[in-house]
Amino acid sequence: MTRQPAPYRPPVALTIAGSDSGGGAGIQADLKTMEARGAFGTSVVTAVTAQNTQGVQSQHVLPIGEIEAQLDAVLEDFDVTAAKTGMLATAEVIDTVTEHVRETGVPVVVDPVMVATTGDRLLARDAEKAYEALIAESALATPNLDEAEVLTGIAVEDEETAREAGEAIVAMGAEGALIKGGHLPDDTVRDVLVTADGTRTFVHPRVDGAATHGSGCTLSSAIAAELAQGANLESAVQRGIEFMGRAVRYHLDVGEGEGSVHHLVEIRNRAGQPEAVDAVESVVSDLIAADASPLIPEVGTNVACVPPFAERPAEAAAVEGRITRVEDGIRPNRGARVGASSHVARFLLAAREMDADLRCGANCRYDDAVADALDELDWTVAEFDREVQPEDVERTEGSTMAWGVERAFESVAETPAAVVDGGAVGKEPMCRVIAPDAETLSERLLALLDAVESGD
Repeated sequence: MTRQPAPYRPPVALTIAGSDSGGGAGIQADLKTMEARGAFGTSVVTAVTAQNTQGVQSQHVLPIGEIEAQLDAVLEDFDVTAAKTGMLATAEVIDTVTEHVRETGVPVVVDPVMVATTGDRLLARDAEKAYEALIAESALATPNLDEAEVLTGIAVEDEETAREAGEAIVAMGAEGALIKGGHLPDDTVRDVLVTADGTRTFVHPRVDGAATHGSGCTLSSAIAAELAQGANLESAVQRGIEFMGRAVRYHLDVGEGEGSVHHLVEIRNRAGQPEAVDAVESVVSDLIAADASPLIPEVGTNVACVPPFAERPAEAAAVEGRITRVEDGIRPNRGARVGASSHVARFLLAAREMDADLRCGANCRYDDAVADALDELDWTVAEFDREVQPEDVERTEGSTMAWGVERAFESVAETPAAVVDGGAVGKEPMCRVIAPDAETLSERLLALLDAVESGD
């Protein structure tokens, strides 16, 4: 008996941009991102570049007839529901694309690519004016600070001038303008979205030393993929920015330059979740077999492990309901699953901000016996004091872990094996053991157990 086909009809997005032979930007980045974000990516190549992570060696703009043939081929066959533009290179190419975009009527994200991240110019100077007509047909324009100044004449130096530049672009006819703030020298990145309905600023921490090659292409493609699936403009921008934050932090170390953003980061992260669940179960099995009762605090113990690119507690695997002491040893309340922990997961994610190689952690009892055992093991142990945490930290839900971890890591010269705190009113003293993998976490927990039992 033959199997019946079960086709899936995905939303279709179109990228109109240049090719990057290095694979990190341009058409290559666009297609990877669109597929990763749930849209089927189609493409029109406007130019071919000889490019890598260190720069652009040469570029060749395709004849207008070839660009038009690609546009016709895609639009005649596919039900394109959103598009984006990238490197258009010349005024003639921009005019051609504008005509086709006007006829399609689908939402278009215009990334006005003028200069590559490496500093190489990708747009003829006499073509800058031609962008105005294309922007007038767009759902969103996504210029960086330099591009915004070229388009509007406004030097963007802060959030206020970003809003002014965005309003000028909306006045050109765009439904929205996202002024990207990555080039401003600040620890916090502020991306300003301006529409006819008002302004919204997306604030996120800067990632020091991260590769940003292809970041503009990737962001605009992510937004276009969201629009292709029916998202409204503000939601599409928010999801695109959140995606970019992870893609930049966990960038790909490829080439001899700064590397590339990680276009498939969320897919890889989800693929790692079953492995994280298995890792938790292996540590729990080791603790049960050893009867780690002396390590279990009154509130119970949890074990958490995260996939390689986790950013939120909901992505961490942990024991549902924690591990507690019972008459004949210890027992988990339920099995391991993704999203089962808040406390230990938040602590582990905070520790990963200090050392991204950390993948697993567990909370343990902390008393004189455990303190003596830690001394005997001669581990690097860090500590923070809840009694001195600022009031604004105490009032903000979930912020104690981030504050405590930062204080603890600052007090030691290397990544600690354990972080302890003496508790506070209503907070039990706690020892948290951390490790780069499940095997090391088990080894450390069992070594701590042996040291506690030998000291009794």
